[in-house]
Amino acid sequence: MGEFKNKAIIGLVEEVTIFGDNKKKLVKARIDTGATKSSIDKALVKELNLSEIVGKRLVKSAHGSTIRPVVKAKIKLANDTFDSEFTIADRSHMKYRVLVGQNMLKKNFLIDPSK
Repeated sequence: MGEFKNKAIIGLVEEVTIFGDNKKKLVKARIDTGATKSSIDKALVKELNLSEIVGKRLVKSAHGSTIRPVVKAKIKLANDTFDSEFTIADRSHMKYRVLVGQNMLKKNFLIDPSK
């Protein structure tokens, strides 16, 4: 049980703060253990002025494979604030503007679906 001691327990939907260029935004994020990478809505990228593209990633989804630009942003999830990478996607038709994937979840989190 010791390996669980310092991990934050989060649910399937969590409030996160995304920090941009002199701005921050509190949004609800979908926690998705099946997603390799985290994703952020392109309108939120623009709103927070996250303009520095740090690379591109091949993303496979139910809609096929696409190459998406990647931005780095600071995020606060539970009581932990850290830098992470997000692929940019059009999430305007989705309920959550941010999707938290495995690249963040591996850091220090446990998921409790009942939370």
